[in-house]
Parts: sequence; structure tokens; C-alpha cells
Amino acid sequence: MDYALMMSAYERRARASAARRLTQQDLLYESLRRAILDGDIGRGTRLASSRTLAEELDIARNSVLYAYERLVDEGFVTATRHGSVVNDVKATAAQPSAQIEPPASAARTLSRRVRELPPRRAASGAAAALRPGVPALDAFPLVQWRAAVERAMREVDASELGYGDSVGQPALRQAIAQYVRVSRGVRCQPDQVFITDGTQTSLDISARFFADEGERVWIENPGYLGARVAMLAAGLSLVPIPVDAAGMAAREEDWRDAPPRLVYLTPSHQYPLGCVLSLERRLALIEHARACGAWIIEDDYDSELRHDGPPLPSIQGLADDTPVIYLGTFSKTLFPALRIGFMIVPRQIVPQMEMAHRTLVRQGRVAEQLALADFIESGRYARHLRRMRKLYLARRDGLVAAIEKHLGGLMTVSADAGGMHLSVRLDAPFADVAVSEAAREHGLALSPLSAYWLDAKAATGANSADHVPYNGFLLGYAEATPEASDRLMETLAKVMRGMSANQAL
Repeated sequence: MDYALMMSAYERRARASAARRLTQQDLLYESLRRAILDGDIGRGTRLASSRTLAEELDIARNSVLYAYERLVDEGFVTATRHGSVVNDVKATAAQPSAQIEPPASAARTLSRRVRELPPRRAASGAAAALRPGVPALDAFPLVQWRAAVERAMREVDASELGYGDSVGQPALRQAIAQYVRVSRGVRCQPDQVFITDGTQTSLDISARFFADEGERVWIENPGYLGARVAMLAAGLSLVPIPVDAAGMAAREEDWRDAPPRLVYLTPSHQYPLGCVLSLERRLALIEHARACGAWIIEDDYDSELRHDGPPLPSIQGLADDTPVIYLGTFSKTLFPALRIGFMIVPRQIVPQMEMAHRTLVRQGRVAEQLALADFIESGRYARHLRRMRKLYLARRDGLVAAIEKHLGGLMTVSADAGGMHLSVRLDAPFADVAVSEAAREHGLALSPLSAYWLDAKAATGANSADHVPYNGFLLGYAEATPEASDRLMETLAKVMRGMSANQAL
């Protein structure tokens, strides 16, 4: 199919009939739609991949994604693991007002993806203590933040009450760029910073923008469930890579036999185990990624809260023009309801990312973004982080002491350099899921480590009874004072000692 010729012919007809100029994305969408309706592109035809078509037409890949997504939404095309396939639309084309049912293949694809998503355990109203990922909200400087928001609101006029710039407020992009250059060694300018609703939104955008359906993405194993959800939802093929004390342990044969399109990792504080990716592996990762044309997604979710020394330099800043998408969030350092995160992308793809954001993202919260920029530039953010590092170190030490006091012989604490959580190994002969369910009745929200493990066979859809090598918990300590941790661990010890023999492994 000569797509360029198809678009040219449609554009001439459109200009003649409507005297209008179309954007590249609208032109591609409408010409494909017309070709399908006219039968020029028949049922079962697999359209060119978004990357291939963008290169062939010399247009932004996001324009192709936009066109394909509209065709899928309207039932002309079905997105499958093997590409975008044209449906039989002749019957519906003659009746544009009729209700169009989603094709059966699309329903099967959706249900398959839903089945593949990892289970998310909903906490009951009582089970709240020890939740990972929730900062010490009782220690947040609410008075200072409220004053910053009020100052920002006084500066906002009526014209800024609509949707904001999709890439984010310039003042906030400037503040973030300056902050990460100094604190994390990131090499960037403000136009490389893109504001999102948080890390999950950044992951969703990355999975859709930087890879095509069916392409491989490497993920840490065990690893962050939110990343797994985003990659599965985008139809990517998961390749779990084991983690050891030095982080993601990719082998030469992995790069040779299963080269990725994306590599997702948490190098500064591996989630959930807490280890740090070694410099040797960081440099090797950049080299291999460049060689095979892969993108690295560096999720730097809480490196500012490192307890033993200053934050580690980012992978992104180790060399010029690294193929790294750097993700950050303020949900951990400030508060989750703020819903502000950011992506920093390589300079050469800034124009395409701007187009992607204007298609996929709708910004709001202008006052909150301006307040956050002021919070960073005034130094209040840095002062808040210094206080939180001291507080979290004391609360971590309190939890460790409580574990040793009440759960000696039942649980072992893993080494952890920072953040708001720690991982522990369960030494008692019980499955972590069983202990978690029993503890939930007593108000403890324990996150089983086994839930973060992805069996390599299960990732490909095969049945497997392989032993899960992780049996323990991820324990959040940011909300718990040392006194509270002592009470909680005493409760957990009673729960575990009261478990029956038939609950053993």
C-alpha cells in the first residue's frame, strides 16, 4: 500500500470539496478511513507499524498513533499483538447512524489484557498501618504550602482557568530542570521537562509513545506493579530480568536473544528490594541500549530520601544524549493528592513529545503548579526534604528495632539505604500472602513480596508452578512513629504465633 499516494489523493479531493487544509494526523486518519470504507484497504489487512509509517511519510509518530487510535475507537481497526488489523466495515458503512458493536476480536484482546494485569489488593478501611508509598502527612508543612497556593491564586487571572498548557507551566518546568541538574546530575533544559499527573501517567505515556504493541520491555523481577500494569495495558511483551544486590542483572545472552525496545528500572532505590544499581551496570546498560536501539525508563521515585549520603547521580546524566526517559514525582516527597509528576526526555524527541502531550494530556491545576515552582525556587522544598530525611531515618530505625524486639527469628530485615519503606524476609514457615491476610484483620497493611515477582513462563502466558523465590513483606514506615512501630510489631508477632499449622508453607 502506497500510503503517501493515498494521502495525496485524499488531500486533493478534500481541498476541492471543502476548501480546507488538514493537519497531518487528521489527513492520515481521514484518508485511511475513506480507503477502508471504499474497500481499497480490505478486511484483515495489517496496517504498517506506527514507527514504520511515520518514517515512510516523514511525519511525527504521534500523528500515526492518533490516527490509529481513532480508527480503533470507531471500530474500523482492531489493535492486536501483531499490529493494527482492518475490520469488516462494509455493512456498517452504509448505516452511519446505526450502533456499531465492538468487534469480537477487540473484546477478546481487552479481556486478555485485563486477565494479565497483576492483582491489586484493596485495603479494608481498618488496614492502613505500614502502607508503602505514603509519606508522613502529619509532618507536611501545610501552612507554608497553603500560603504558596494562595499567592499563586492571586497571580492567576480568568484566562488561566481553562486547560493549561499540556506540557506544563513554564515556571514549574524551569524550577524542576534547575533542581534535578543540581541534585541528581540530570542533563536537561526546561523544554525537555514535561509535567504529568504522576509516575503512573508518565509510565502510560512512555509505554504508548516509545514502543509498538508486541515489542519487548524488560522489567525488574521482582519489580514495581504499576510499571507492569502500564506495559501490559499497552500490549507490550514483558521480559522479567532478575535483581540481585547490585540491581537488575541482565546477561549478555539476554541482550543477544531477547533485545528490548524498553527497559524499565528503579536504579537508585530498587522497588521493592531497596538495592542500588551499580555504576558498572549503569554504564553497560547505556552501551547496550544504544547498540540495540532501546529506550531506558529511569524511575527515580524517591531518591531524594536517601539516608546514607547524598542522592545518587542519575543514569540519564552519566553521558551526553543517553537514551533515557527520566521520571520523577512529588507524591512521595510532598503528598499524593498533589498529583504532579514529570518526564524528562532526550532533546532530539522534544518536538514529538510535545505533540504527544497535546494529544494525550490535559493539564489543569495551574495554581498548584505555580505554587510548586515557588516552593522549589524559594528553598522551602529543599528544607522540607532535609527534615523528612531525618524523620524517616528515625522512623526506619524505630521499625527495625521493633522487628528485632518482637519478631526475632521470624523475620529478617534487608539492607536498605533510604526511602519510606523496607523489605523483610519471612523466616517463619508461612506464606507471606497468608500472613498478610491474617494481619489485615488487625489493621496491618502488609504488602507481600511474592506479589512483585513475575514468573518468566507466566509472562509469556505459559503455565508454570515454579517456586516463588521471595517470601516476605514491603513495610512502609513513613507514617509510623517508633512507638507506633513497637505496638504494630508486637501485634504482628501475636498474629504469626497464632497462625495454625495448616497455614504453613
